[in-house]
Amino acid sequence: MSEIEAQVKEKLVEKTEEVEKTEETVEKTEEVEKVKSETKVEAKNQPETKKEGPEKWGIAHIYSSYNNTIIHMTDLTGGETVAISSGGIHVNADRYESSPFAAMKAANAVVESTRTKGFTGFHIRVRAVGGVGSRVPGPGAQAAIRALARGGFKIGRIDDVTPIPHDTTRKKGGKRGRRV
Repeated sequence: MSEIEAQVKEKLVEKTEEVEKTEETVEKTEEVEKVKSETKVEAKNQPETKKEGPEKWGIAHIYSSYNNTIIHMTDLTGGETVAISSGGIHVNADRYESSPFAAMKAANAVVESTRTKGFTGFHIRVRAVGGVGSRVPGPGAQAAIRALARGGFKIGRIDDVTPIPHDTTRKKGGKRGRRV
């Protein structure tokens, strides 16, 4: 029995050594996790800033009538065209040119093109027909603005630049108006 007891004692010593080693590794991993959690807390307290380079701004001109929506992206001076797209490019039928879907597709095309050219933000100028015509933007204007906003750019200001006449030419239809 003494030989069996000796073997059992040896195995117990081996097992206790293994348990001590695993306890040491557990303690070390707990210390590492504490350090990680402390660094995470420190990182959360600092605001996240993206510094990739200088900001590059442009102007998105949205012309929206009841027949079409045209989105024209320029630089800040308005002199150089960066990207241009129309609702009629993205749909098959003429009656869908002014739809919100076509305007959204046109805006997404402009967003992709301007992103590759390094723009980070833009101002939006919405224009309706104006003049003798309607001073209310067409159905695609709001969808185009929404699609541009979802593109990931900074948006400065949104202006309505519909031309409003102070004194205008006479509307068509004659003295008594259009008779239906």
